[in-house]
Amino acid sequence: MGTMFDRLTAFPNLLRAAHLAQRGKRRRPNVSDFFLNLEPELVDVQSALRTRTYQPGPFRTFVIRDKKPRVISAAPFRDRVVHHALCQVIEPLFERRFLYDSYACRKGKGTHAAVERASSYARRYRYVLKCDLAQFFPSIDHQVLLDLLTVRVKDPDVLWLIAQIVRHGGSERGPVWYFPEDDLFAPWARSRGLPIGNQTSQFFGNVYLDPLDHFVKESLRCPGYVRYVDDFLLFASSKRWLHEAHAAVEDCCASLRVRLHARKCFVAPVSSGCTFLGYRIFPGYRRLDAGNVKRARRRFRRYDQEVRNGTRQIEQVRACVQSWVAHAQHANTYRLREQMLADFPWWFIRGKGGESRR
Repeated sequence: MGTMFDRLTAFPNLLRAAHLAQRGKRRRPNVSDFFLNLEPELVDVQSALRTRTYQPGPFRTFVIRDKKPRVISAAPFRDRVVHHALCQVIEPLFERRFLYDSYACRKGKGTHAAVERASSYARRYRYVLKCDLAQFFPSIDHQVLLDLLTVRVKDPDVLWLIAQIVRHGGSERGPVWYFPEDDLFAPWARSRGLPIGNQTSQFFGNVYLDPLDHFVKESLRCPGYVRYVDDFLLFASSKRWLHEAHAAVEDCCASLRVRLHARKCFVAPVSSGCTFLGYRIFPGYRRLDAGNVKRARRRFRRYDQEVRNGTRQIEQVRACVQSWVAHAQHANTYRLREQMLADFPWWFIRGKGGESRR
């Protein structure tokens, strides 16, 4: 079988990683160029890894403005192949430990499964504690993360590669926060931050918050818990218990050197609705979050104008709108979708909505 690093750098693993990294990006020039010389490129990656001369390349940085502006740092395709190769080898070591109710970037999970789980808890419990971490990815502490990874990864060569990837993402300086026992220079002395957009960042985020998951379920014994990346909910029938849990979760987060968002964490009755992953969840039904609807209307108007001006193909518009329709179908939005699409000449999309929940 060889060592873990041997399995990571084996040609079949790198080949599979290349095809995984290619998904949804087949037509991009850098991806096409890589696959045009696939075998030599993979041999070069394999050699760089095995001789420990591998160095991650510069990120391509851009800003997306959806709910709020986010800086996305996209790694070169060569590095994305390495990220997938690494995750294929180390993910199974952690996957068996991850809690069932952690839903981000895991097979068989996802946003809609998380929303379904939250809806089931909303029907069973009276109150919810909504929590959100402030600046999660920029504030991830590299040493804390590496310590958590070292618990299960023992191969020194794999740990070397992990350190290369983690340290390379540290250009995104985190917020200036102090935690217990910090000295004056701690916020600047500690390396922090992971780039949003990397395959490894999503996986490392799950590893980083796994102690929080176990604390909530095993120490606090929370009856209902759902987490998606840094957005998580605690359900219970006692408001007082949730307020006490809030303080305990704050302490747990401090031990991981992250903080709860002060304005976005609160206890509320489930009957008043809870916003989670773009939906407004009530005990018996779901709505789309008002911000989601507002942004969709704005996009639809822009698409309509671009189609009329000839600057966007109708096929592109159809794919984008159908994606939103599929998302909206997971809530009680039949009339909303009819209203949204009635003002635009995309009659062929309206017929593809399927039998949706009313």
